[in-house]
Order: sequence, then structure tokens, then C-alpha cells
Amino acid sequence: MENNFKRTWWKEGVVYQIYPRSFQDTTGNGIGDIKGIIQRLDYIKSLGVDIIWLNPVYESPNDDNGYDISDYRNIMSEFGTMEDFDVLLTGMKERGLKLVMDLVVNHSSDEHFWFKESRKSRENPYRDYYHWWPAEKGTPPERWSYFDIEGNAWKYDKPTDSYYLHYFSVKQPDLKWENSKLREEIYEAMSFWFDKGVDGFRMDVIPFISKDTTYPELPEKYNGNFIPFYANGPSLHEYLHEMYTQVLSKYDVMTVGEAPGVGLEDALKFVNEDREELNMFFHFDLMSLDRDGDEVFKMRKDKWKLTEFKKIHTEWDTVFAEKGWGSMYLNNHDFPRSVSRWGDDSKTHWYNSATMLQTFLLTMRGTPYFYYGEEIGMTNIRFSDIADYKDINTLNRYEIIQNEGGDLQSFIENEKDASRDNARTPMQWDMTKNAGFSSEKPWIQVNNNYQEGINVASQESDKGSVLNYFREMVQLRKNHITLVYGRYRLLAPDNEKVYAYTRTLEKESYLILLSFSKEREMLFLEELENTQAKLLLSNDDAVSHVKDGLFKVRPYHAMVYKLE
Repeated sequence: MENNFKRTWWKEGVVYQIYPRSFQDTTGNGIGDIKGIIQRLDYIKSLGVDIIWLNPVYESPNDDNGYDISDYRNIMSEFGTMEDFDVLLTGMKERGLKLVMDLVVNHSSDEHFWFKESRKSRENPYRDYYHWWPAEKGTPPERWSYFDIEGNAWKYDKPTDSYYLHYFSVKQPDLKWENSKLREEIYEAMSFWFDKGVDGFRMDVIPFISKDTTYPELPEKYNGNFIPFYANGPSLHEYLHEMYTQVLSKYDVMTVGEAPGVGLEDALKFVNEDREELNMFFHFDLMSLDRDGDEVFKMRKDKWKLTEFKKIHTEWDTVFAEKGWGSMYLNNHDFPRSVSRWGDDSKTHWYNSATMLQTFLLTMRGTPYFYYGEEIGMTNIRFSDIADYKDINTLNRYEIIQNEGGDLQSFIENEKDASRDNARTPMQWDMTKNAGFSSEKPWIQVNNNYQEGINVASQESDKGSVLNYFREMVQLRKNHITLVYGRYRLLAPDNEKVYAYTRTLEKESYLILLSFSKEREMLFLEELENTQAKLLLSNDDAVSHVKDGLFKVRPYHAMVYKLE
């Protein structure tokens, strides 16, 4: 019996992530809303998923699409009302769906009441809710910001002749977790949502919350790389354990941390059950694979290799083999569409690529997370004009390059593959205007390929569609508990075309073969020479198992076998 074969709903569940702005508009203002999600609950239930992760719907001025929260206990009017939210939650419970919300507590909006007070005077009771540096002490030690035009995380604020810290936009000042009153406020806000019936939180950049408030120069060991420094604050684990003790332990909920800067060596500090912190987290090793070193948003020049892809997943699986639990994802609201990034979205290979990647997420150990539209194989939109982009990250970086007289055309070429807006185009529901997302012009353009079969309505009626394959594959995972809890073993580690592995629990064993290549391959697996293999599901009708461990693998082919 596996050590972590302790049956838990959030280990067995399949997560479906919704970016509310882009899911379904019911008011005709071009922006998705809560009523739109309510309208689509039967569809979501039909997918076989169990948990909805909802990107932020709290009150916000929308500098970073809701990740700048101005009121933790209210709903953004653009999305609807608290009554709408309650109806959504009730509708989900009736269908046996659970709801995970975003918890954004490394920073707030600069329009939050706390910050408005904090900047009034140095004596204000809310002053210590944020990180301030008095100007008379000189220029603060360098800190880098993701979304600042100058890359500077300190912003001068005239009213109190001080600088405030913002790891993200200037409108996202960092909260000071070192202040116990601030932590109490956050824990109360979390309890407010749990008491309503919310089932968990995805925690935005949660390793960044602890800071050394002496604000030292960046230590040499980080070699100029701020992200792992931000993720290694002195009191981080103390705060996470306190959060667990004071809030999380009192409810049956799931937690998943977004964890940039956290590596293999620190993983179990967050999710080893004995530590009482988080259930799981998103690491960024895969998200960095096709990027240029420390440049988070720049694509690398050479193509990533499948052996690199396998190595990442195999190492992370090993970390959680006995303790803790992992999360499996290929994209989200911050990263491009998975079929365009990890597969091939050309007409020739789109279907097999999309279904192969679904098979991968649903046959690995770790909770699988799917982003809306992945179930129908939505692709990158690849805007070629800066005027079409909406994301603060792309717009700011464009301005920086423009100010420096850099190569704007090459930047736009990069964004076609790298931009977060690729993942934010409206959900493609049907063949009507704007893909059925909105009756009016959407906040961001719809991908025109909704007219070419990449929409829900066209795929519902097609038994062999990406959508119906997704449903089958979700059901397969649910019917075979070994695919959730079984041991993972990598086969043919050096093969650059096929990812092969087994999942084993007690005496039951499954073989998964996944092609990441445009070419055909004859694959011989010596370990399976005397083993019978029964095909359970494949995304290609071609016969694949020849005999005695020999397999014919077609481009982007996916096969799940039961070994006998």
C-alpha cells in the first residue's frame, strides 16, 4: 500500500479553472460575469470535473484584472453582486461541485481602505499594514518589480515623503505580514468565505508574503535573481502554519499555493502533512522550460526537449512519492494555451495534441488542473498588433522596450507565443457572433478559429471530438483509482519522441504512452516483453500494440493500457 494512499477529495478531484472575465457575458457589456458561470453550471458538471477554481471576483479597480483587491469581502460590480455569488455557490453545491477561490494576500490594491489610510501619515494606525521606507534614509535597497516600467519595486509617495514596496504593479502595494493585526484581518476574511461554504483557496504568490524588514541588499548567493529571494522570507513557514492553525484546520478545505521561486529541495516544507501548512502548490519548473533563463516572459531560441519535460515531472513526482501531494497543470491565466505550447496546434496535429495533453494530466500522480477551453482544445490567438493586447505585463514591457529604443517587432513576435493574453480570450461556445460569449464587442478579441470547430456546440454533437475525449478520459481516471494514487515509473527516459510510464497500485498496473512528436516511432519497451497489454483508451484508431513490448506510435498519439 502506498504511504500517501489516504483517500481525499482534493487528491481525487479534477479542477476546472474559470477566468470570469472571459467565460460568459450575460449583460452585453463584453465582460464575463457570475450569472454567466451560473448559466453554464450544467455544462461544467457534464465534463466530469469536481472543483471550480475561480480567478478573483472581489472588488477591484482592475489594474491587474482583479489581482489588485480593494475589498476582500465584496464582489466586483462588473461581475455582479454578492447575491449572484450566493446563487452560484448554491448551484454548485446542488451539482456536487466544489468552489476554490483566489486568495491574493501578498499585496492589495492601492485603493483598499487600509492603504488609503496607511499613506495619510506616518502615525496612522494602518501605517504598518504596508512596507514603507522613509526618504530621509536615502534610496531604499534595490527590489525588482514584475510590472513596473522601471523594474523598481519601491514607489515614492509624496504625502509622507516615503517609498512603499510593490513586487507587482505600483497599484499593488505589498502587505506587511510582519504585523500580527494585518494577519488577523486576513484570517478573518478567509473565515468569512469558508463560513459561506467556499471549499478552499488557490493562494497567489504565497511564498512572497514574508519579508526581512531590515530590507538588506540582495544577498550574493541569489546572483541577481530576485524570485527565489522573495520566496524565502524569514517567517514564511511560521505564517503558513499559523494560517493553518487559526483558519484552515477548522474547515474541510483544500489549499494550493502559487509558488514561484520554490524548488525541489524546499517542496516538503510546504506540503508535508506533518508540517500543517498547505495541501499542494504549483511549481514553475515546467513553466520556465521554454523560457530564456531568468527572463520569465521571454521564449528561449532553441526548442525544448522531451527529455527535459520528462525530467521535470519525474523529479517532482519523486519528491512527493512518500509525503505531500503534487499538482499537475500545463497552463493557466498567466501562461499560453497548452496545445499551442506543448503540442502542435496546426490543423494536422491539433486534435491528437489536445487529447494527448489531456491524457497526460489525467494519468499522472497529482491533482490535475484544467483551464477553461482546454477541454475543447482552444489555442493561442497570437496578436500581431500591440493595440490588441490588454495585459499590463505585455503593455508595460512594450513601453520599456520603446523607451530604450529596442526591437519592438521582435518583442511582438515573442508575445505571440508568450503573452498571458493568449490564455484570456473568450470561451468559444458556439458558431454565433463572438462565439456565443457576448452579444456585444468582448473586452478582448475572440479567436476566429471558433468558426472552424473549436467551440463547444460543434464538439458536443461529435462523438470523436476533443471535448468528448476529455469526458471519457476524466471518467477513466475516476474509474481506475490507480491512476490517482499509483506509483509512477518512467520508461524509455532517453526517448525524445515518446513519454512512457507506468502507474501501479498493489497488483494493478497501467501503461501510458504519449507521443510529443510529428513523426511516427516504433517503441520497444523491454520491461514489457512478456506482459499482456489491454488498450483502455486512445486518441487514434490505428493499431498500436504490435507484440512483446513493441508499439507503433503515431504523431501525438496517446494510449492508456491496462497491463495483465
